[in-house]
Formats: sequence, C-alpha cells, structure tokens
Amino acid sequence: MVKMFSSDKPEIAGDYNLPHIDLINHKGEAIDLKFIFIELNLYESIYKNAVTGTLIITDAKNQIGRLEVQGLERIAFKLSSPGTKNVEDMLDASVETGEPFHVYKITDRKQIGPGVMQYTLHFGSREFMRNLRTKVSQAYNGRLDIAVRKILQEEDYLDSRRKLKYEKTGNSNKIVIPNLRPFDAINMIANQSLPEKSDGVGYYFYQTIKCFHFRSWDSMVSKQGNATRPIAQEFYYMPLKFKDEAIENKIEHDFKSVQSYRFLSNFHDVAANTALGTYGHRVISYNLYDKSIVEGDWNYHNMFDSTKHTDFENNYRDAEKTPIASSPVDYDNTKGISDYPESRVSLQSTTQFLHNKEKGAKYGLDVFGDSFNKGQQVSQQNQILHGTTLKLVVKGQSYLEPGDLIQFNIRPIDADKTDIEEDYRYSGQYVITKIRHQITSDIYTMVLECAKDSVVNPVVAGEPQYKANKNKGDLEDIYDSSTNIYNRHN
Repeated sequence: MVKMFSSDKPEIAGDYNLPHIDLINHKGEAIDLKFIFIELNLYESIYKNAVTGTLIITDAKNQIGRLEVQGLERIAFKLSSPGTKNVEDMLDASVETGEPFHVYKITDRKQIGPGVMQYTLHFGSREFMRNLRTKVSQAYNGRLDIAVRKILQEEDYLDSRRKLKYEKTGNSNKIVIPNLRPFDAINMIANQSLPEKSDGVGYYFYQTIKCFHFRSWDSMVSKQGNATRPIAQEFYYMPLKFKDEAIENKIEHDFKSVQSYRFLSNFHDVAANTALGTYGHRVISYNLYDKSIVEGDWNYHNMFDSTKHTDFENNYRDAEKTPIASSPVDYDNTKGISDYPESRVSLQSTTQFLHNKEKGAKYGLDVFGDSFNKGQQVSQQNQILHGTTLKLVVKGQSYLEPGDLIQFNIRPIDADKTDIEEDYRYSGQYVITKIRHQITSDIYTMVLECAKDSVVNPVVAGEPQYKANKNKGDLEDIYDSSTNIYNRHN
C-alpha cells in the first residue's frame, strides 16, 4: 500500500512529497505509476555528465502493453522533502515546470505472481539522450566557460533548457573540437580550465536534477579560494542506545543521524598514488613555439596549500593537513615520499602563442606554468579519487546535491580515547561526490558517497631512527668454480 505524503511538515524523517509519477508515451497518453511502483532511484555524481535513474514497477493490468512502450517515453514527477519552499530545493522533473526524463530501455521483466509482471524502466535526462545524437565540430575562441555555455545551449548540440551554475575561468584559449560528442567536448574544455577567483586546476562538469554545474574542486571546499564555505548539512553517527528524552527535536535529529556508514577507502593507497604521480610528478613540456623543453617537478607536501582542500579554514594550519606525513621513507636518506619526482614522468606539447596572441593577454599558459599546472591537476584528481571515500545512508533530503560540503562527526573507536569527541582523521568536512535518491512506497532515503582529501588536525612529520643493516649484499657468479651452485649439494 502506498503511503500518501502531502504535508508541509514531515511527521518523521524520510517523509516525502511525490504527487505523481507519470509515464507519457509517444502519442502523449499518460498513466500515473505512483500506485504500482516499488522503487524509484535517481543517480547524480560529479563524475557523470548526466542524471540517470531506474523505476521498478509491478503491473497487474498490462498497462505497459497498453501504452505500447518502446523506448520513446517520458517520466514526469516532482519530488521534495515536506516543508521545502524553495523551488531549487525540489527535484522537479514535471512537464509544467521541470524537464521530464526519457525512458531508453526496459529490463528485468518477470512474472512475480498470477497475472502480475514486474519491470525496471531505465531513464536519463534529455541532455543524456541529446548527447548520443549529436556531434560538435567547431572552434571556440576566448574564455573557456563561454564555450561550455554555447555547447550546452545551442540547438544543434545539447539544446538544454536547464540552468547552468558556472564558475568563470581565468584563462582563455582557442579550442578546436574534432567531431566529438558534446559531453566529451565539454570534458576536454574542463580539463584545461583554471578558475578566475582561486588557484585551482581543472573543472568538473556534471548534472544534478536541479541544474548543470561547471566548477572547480576549490569552489566545492571554499568560497573564491579565500573564505570558508558553509556546510549544507551536519551528520553524525549515534550509538544505538540513545535516550529519547535527551533529544529536543526528534525529526531534526533523525535527519542528521546516519543510519549506516562504511569507508570505501579509508587510507591513501600509497603504492597507487606514488605510481599515479600524486606525491611526486615530473612534467616535461615541449614548447612548439621556440622548440625548447621545460621540466617542472611537482612536490605534494611543498605545494599542498596551492589548492584548497576539505577542512579548509583559511589559516596557516591548512598547509599541514596532508593525510600522509612528510617523514623520510627510506632508512638511508632524508627524502620524503614527495621528493621522488620520477615516480611519474609525463610529456606534453604546449605553447602560449599557438594562435598568435600577444604575451600578457591571458591566452593559453606560460610553458613552465603549464608544466606545474599539469602536475597539480593530476595530484588533485588522485587525492579525490584515491583518498578517503565514505558512503553514508541517511534520510532523504531533497535540497542536497553533489558538490555540497557536509560535516561528518564520528568518535574514535579506540578504547583509550573515550574522552575525545571526534576522530581527528575521519571526522570533518567531506564533499558529496555521488547521490542515490531511493524512494519506496513508504520512505525516502539517500545513499551518499563523499570524498575527503585532508585531515582535521595536521599530521606532524617525525624523524624516525631506522635500525637496519646497511651492508650491501654479496655478488656471486653462479658458474664460479669456488662457489658453483651446482657443486653445493655434491
């Protein structure tokens, strides 16, 4: 039985407003699936250019057959948390005020009872389908965010009607798009973009149900690179046995309470990050203009504060919040993990004057700066992908979206640290990178994946006194007459 929610105030955390789920066929005929759906899932991610979803339904009246579903249908709905007044905090895919999703396939058809079928409808945003149907073959000249806006809105390409929230780029260039799909073209531009208001590198282009975003990681963890960003929500993991009388607002408490959590990755993979160039990276740039070669070495610990990170406070402590210490890693020298630039060596061709623009016009990048930015960008991306990754299951809150900054509080599990309120390493601020909105007939929950590329309290490097045998191993010729291995057992 489907529970009806229409209140302006939630009775319990997990309530939701969902007036209808309309399936509209190619003839314009529509049926409301709200009373026969089992589960509605919506997927958003800063790593995905478009929103997708699934709808699982049970069909006892052959409604799918009567609508002649063939993959050209649309799904329209409007989802919100009770009490939500701001239109931007709703998940609006309605015909009237939003943009319905497009069904592109039906899977998992099976009979679950006499005369009852079950289906899974897969759908994506309008731009998701437009991207598959169009190609971009054009040159763009000037500021890079303007090129992205044109590809997103031009009728021959994505022809999007959705809002775009963008961060102005500080660099301009001439970009030639060689017959690429629109999303691939924008991703290529995003990879070259530098923010105007901060020292960040590289952009993310992604879609949420509310709008499109074109922004840097710095904008997700700070405001214009010089001010702290307010968190969207604070979450904490509470003990199972908690006295209800101590809770003043039970609903607010439940919204902030984490049902379950687990770390998908709770430690930097030192081997992978070393090989990928997170800590040390040498970028060799070949200048096409004057045929010169420039080498730029990236050092993770020395340059950690050149980009912004989670737990950003805008003070001297930020430069020391690395998740891994700069202590020596070999017993016979003083080099830290960032002092080996040949861990990864990259070669790239570049020039600031490829399109005959004068120096100082902010056109392209200085060759040495281009080398440094490449090392910086690779390191930052790896810190996000291969750093601390957390998955949370919480009650549904429609105003949250990927790119939001949250606070997660967790106590250390050490028996001798019961007086410490927060785990210094895993508590703190996280950026939401993925959201799965999961709506069933009686509750709305969210599965959040969050990333963290720093720690709350700085990690202080030590000076370990390694005790090890420094003598070199002997060299032995296997065919030497005095040590011949073939005579040892004779």
